[in-house]
Amino acid sequence: MKRRGFLQLVTCHGAALAAACLSGCRGKQYAHVLDDDDKNMVGSHAAGAEVFDQQIEEAVGKLLGQQMSGIRQVSHETAVLEPKRICFVGIENASAEELADSKAQIYDLIDQKIADSKMFETISQRYVEAGLKDARLRPDDLFKPSNRSLFATVMERSGTPFDYLLFARFTSLTTKSNGDSQRDYALKLELVDIQTGKYETVTAKVRKGYHKSVLGKIKHYSGD
Repeated sequence: MKRRGFLQLVTCHGAALAAACLSGCRGKQYAHVLDDDDKNMVGSHAAGAEVFDQQIEEAVGKLLGQQMSGIRQVSHETAVLEPKRICFVGIENASAEELADSKAQIYDLIDQKIADSKMFETISQRYVEAGLKDARLRPDDLFKPSNRSLFATVMERSGTPFDYLLFARFTSLTTKSNGDSQRDYALKLELVDIQTGKYETVTAKVRKGYHKSVLGKIKHYSGD
């Protein structure tokens, strides 16, 4: 066999072998449906359902617990306690990660859990966004008393008066150690009485570790 022909044969076989190896290492994408009682998958690169679900459950539970402790036991024969109306303004993301499609669902989950408690009534997000637009205000502007009054007036005119403003803030704290890292996630809920300006806050935290193995695959764990 001539030298040129031999080299061409070796080159062709080498290319075919490399292509086969790459094809075999690439792997295949697959998925499965989780039942309601299945545990959430743990995100390997960022916060996911396992973080948000735990934080929402804890934060809303604390918030409702605080409100319950402040309600006096009133006999049904003397008075009936009407549920207070909450205007959930929105979620501020001050973490190192993008919330992307998670932001809308976090809002909906918090809103639904509060409404399910029957202690409060919530206002549709669409009305809230329309009210902010009409008043030409951003959520952060509502910490100023005059802006709160303006927004409350706009909402009342639209037939959606409220008693409290609710703000949510998502933050993170990152600690790095060589190739490993820890990220502490915090969800803060702040409830503001529009009449007095007094506010109450609750915070739910989840710590999560991210680890890289020698092979470059990401290992992960989460803990309280």
